[in-house]
Amino acid sequence: MWKLKTVSSLILLTLLSGGALANTSKVIATGGASTIEGAAGGGIVPWAVINGYASSGEWSATAMVTSVSVEDFSLRVVGASLSIDNLFEFSIAKQTFDLDSLGGQLGQDIVGVKYKLAGELLYSAVPQLTLGLQYKRVDDFTIPQAVGAQDDSGLDAYLAASKLFFDTIAGRNLLLNATVRATKANQTGLLGFGNTKDDSYQWVFEGSAALLLTDNLAIGYEYRQKPDPLSFATEDDWQDIFLAWFVNKHLSVVTAYTNLGSIAGYENQQGWYISIEGAL
Repeated sequence: MWKLKTVSSLILLTLLSGGALANTSKVIATGGASTIEGAAGGGIVPWAVINGYASSGEWSATAMVTSVSVEDFSLRVVGASLSIDNLFEFSIAKQTFDLDSLGGQLGQDIVGVKYKLAGELLYSAVPQLTLGLQYKRVDDFTIPQAVGAQDDSGLDAYLAASKLFFDTIAGRNLLLNATVRATKANQTGLLGFGNTKDDSYQWVFEGSAALLLTDNLAIGYEYRQKPDPLSFATEDDWQDIFLAWFVNKHLSVVTAYTNLGSIAGYENQQGWYISIEGAL
């Protein structure tokens, strides 16, 4: 599907095309970054924002590469998104998860769509509210099935609310986001969906807070609650502390220190995250 080389080329094309759609009215950083699942947000939590810098009557495209490396595992993600009219967002992501200590590899493809329901991130009393769907399918069901997963594909649905509060801390602006997700995904889907004893959806909460140190530099924290349906190993919630640099409307870089807890019986999985996004 999506190859690293392809997305790298898209980012390069984006940078070389600088100015094509740069003069939009949307404020820098308000499109967020790309999550590991392709949707706009932080690193691990989708926000209510629509990716890129398209305002009403405009479109925007993004491409990203992301790498996460913890004690015994590493995740590589390539993806792209298209936003239209600051109302719709369509995204696609390819995840490759290397089992560094165990040996082997897992992966999944994610296709997402997000629709802005109401509100605005900036100048309204009502937070921006969006509804999102993510269809996920694993590359190979052998390992997920062996550890008790029910299905090789699944559909996540989420409702996100985001709001920027001006002059909140030391005169700086603060962005808060809350997301509620219905999911059957084990380890976000990399270990399949549901389990052989319970195939029902579970509701989880995801939250983010980001303080804008300058107009294009933000520091923040994310928390992602996760279900724990597989009996062979505990699945912990995820957290990260991130620093996001929106160089301009065409390029952003996000780095984070992540705590992914226990994965497949391997405890205390902590490490580094870096993501580079190009936008038209």
